[in-house]
Amino acid sequence: MRLSSTLSVYVGRHFLGAFLGLLTLFMLLVFIFDAIELLRRAASKPNIDFATVVEMALLKLPYMSQKIFPFAVLFGCMACFWRLTRSLELVVTRSAGVSAWQFLLPPVMLAIALGVIQITVINHLASKTLTRFEQLEALLLKGNRSLLTLTGSGIWLRQANPEGQSVLHATTVFQQGNDVELQKVVIFEYEGKDQFSGRIDGSVARLEKGYWRITDAWIYKPEKPPLFRKVYKLATDLTLDKIQDSFAPPETMSFWDLPGFITTLETAGFSAIRHRLHWHSLLAAPLLMCAMVLIGATFTLRHSRRGATTFVIGGGVFTGFALYFFSDVVFALGLSDSIPVALAAWSPSGVAMLLGLATLLHLEDG
Repeated sequence: MRLSSTLSVYVGRHFLGAFLGLLTLFMLLVFIFDAIELLRRAASKPNIDFATVVEMALLKLPYMSQKIFPFAVLFGCMACFWRLTRSLELVVTRSAGVSAWQFLLPPVMLAIALGVIQITVINHLASKTLTRFEQLEALLLKGNRSLLTLTGSGIWLRQANPEGQSVLHATTVFQQGNDVELQKVVIFEYEGKDQFSGRIDGSVARLEKGYWRITDAWIYKPEKPPLFRKVYKLATDLTLDKIQDSFAPPETMSFWDLPGFITTLETAGFSAIRHRLHWHSLLAAPLLMCAMVLIGATFTLRHSRRGATTFVIGGGVFTGFALYFFSDVVFALGLSDSIPVALAAWSPSGVAMLLGLATLLHLEDG
């Protein structure tokens, strides 16, 4: 029997309403907890008022909404079919010859559409607001002069110049406006990609247009005496934007900007594993949303036959946490390069999809 368009719209409307209601509720809870945490951190900062804390919590909210999207889809699907079962509408529909695969089609299509909206629209907005949030956090809560200020082992940069490539290390980097300054600089020069050709030590290196202006530079070349220069200019292809981007977490990069940025990082010699993993995870979002609908439906169908309310709620919560834990473990394996990036990004969505399909096949056709 073919599912009518009226019934499809009816089921889809109930699913979308449940999803939006739960997403709003979850976002409200996240906003409250984030605001409380920011208030705690800002308690010792007299220059931060309540309005600034609220602004920072709101700026972080679009990013956090992406984290709770799959859970809103899961519980929205369960709430939708729970209501249809309690009102016997689902029972009547199935007795009329409509299979579970047919009335699951509208929620599945909507879930895929929600996944596409997440990666194309919400992710773009979240990347912008999260960047602003991190700027405020660094300035107001951490007291950093800029996002480039580092401690510990310092900073490592790879650059290209007409003679070849070079690797820069500095203990500290400061940024003021468009000016970038490195302190206690050591530069290893290479001919081509891996043939060592010399070393430069300097007290300060300031980034100018197309070159580094190094103060108190000692130049070391193989089989040659050291050479001192009060001011030494080293050609570079680095810019302020490239240096900032090399430290930008992938969450602050839009889905549309990530492919080109990954290519830039890899060309410059930087590691792009985390960025590639994040991009593949975004691509897998529609599949994950679809899997959440199938898993949510399996608990609802078991409820319709056994009437176990505790099972439905507990099963949904357990599934959500299990998937979250599994995603974190696989993500960590991908970051350590223990497994391929694509496998790490797509495994949670694929496993959840197969689990939902297998359970539904067992319940409906087994």
